[in-house]
Amino acid sequence: MIYTVTMNPSLDYMMVFKEARLGELNRSSREWHIPGGKGINVSVVLENLGVENTCLGFIAGYVGEEIERVIREKGCRTEFIHLQEGCTRINVKVREISGRESELNGSGPVIREQHVNQLRTFVGKMQEGDLLVLSGNVPGGVPADIYGQLAVAARGRGAQVVVDAERRYLFPALSYHPLLIKPNLYELREMIGREIHSRDELRAGVRILQEQGARNVLVSLGKDGAYFLGERGEEFFSEAPKGTVISSVGSGDSMVAGFLSRYVQAKDLEDCVRWSVAAGSAGAFSEALPERPQIERVAGQIKVEGYDAVRPE
Repeated sequence: MIYTVTMNPSLDYMMVFKEARLGELNRSSREWHIPGGKGINVSVVLENLGVENTCLGFIAGYVGEEIERVIREKGCRTEFIHLQEGCTRINVKVREISGRESELNGSGPVIREQHVNQLRTFVGKMQEGDLLVLSGNVPGGVPADIYGQLAVAARGRGAQVVVDAERRYLFPALSYHPLLIKPNLYELREMIGREIHSRDELRAGVRILQEQGARNVLVSLGKDGAYFLGERGEEFFSEAPKGTVISSVGSGDSMVAGFLSRYVQAKDLEDCVRWSVAAGSAGAFSEALPERPQIERVAGQIKVEGYDAVRPE
């Protein structure tokens, strides 16, 4: 089973305007709402690709109940920890016809030590063969090294860990050898403290993270596709397919889901990279998280360039 963790979920209220003007009355031309949060996004795309999974995290109040209802309707299982105080946040996403986007994000409920202990206990019951996906930022009240704590609990039971988070949340988990990490190029630069201008510099930067504990590293390069370096030296580049970008929200999460959807089936790393780029691109070409038919169409356009670069023992 794949388990995804979303520490601070949200109900994202999406609004489209011809033009939004601060300090004036604005009326939207269209609006809708969807559950938000990186782990939840991974779960939804996995379910769209036919991979069973379970959402973990913290929810509270009527907003939390709505998030859980919608996720279950989409086919995902849930094992959220229900907080008795506060309310899960509502984030307002304002999109203009011109393409400009603005966000108004809430803070969310207070998460106390006993709630974190509940999550740690649940993860400590995972089994060998399970996968734990740790995505996104950590809200106030949660220790900054929580991903390291959860990685310890999962690895102690033989489960594998995937981390997609910024430096301060990722680094505590690196020493526990996550199966996969997925920084984007900006995050990679920030993690290694140096600029990257060439393929050789990209490779060298990824190897720094591997030396610190990451087994496999997938770097999203935006319009330039993706780069992957495996624990045995397997190396792949993929160009991004052509298409009109509508929204990049959730694109990175879709990449993680695309990769894992193939990994749990055959562990063919080249195919994993192809489907990760396909899922991320299909999501960028759509207003919503991508469905399987969209991802399959895009996957047929993607060329993955590989090397026989197995690292010597």
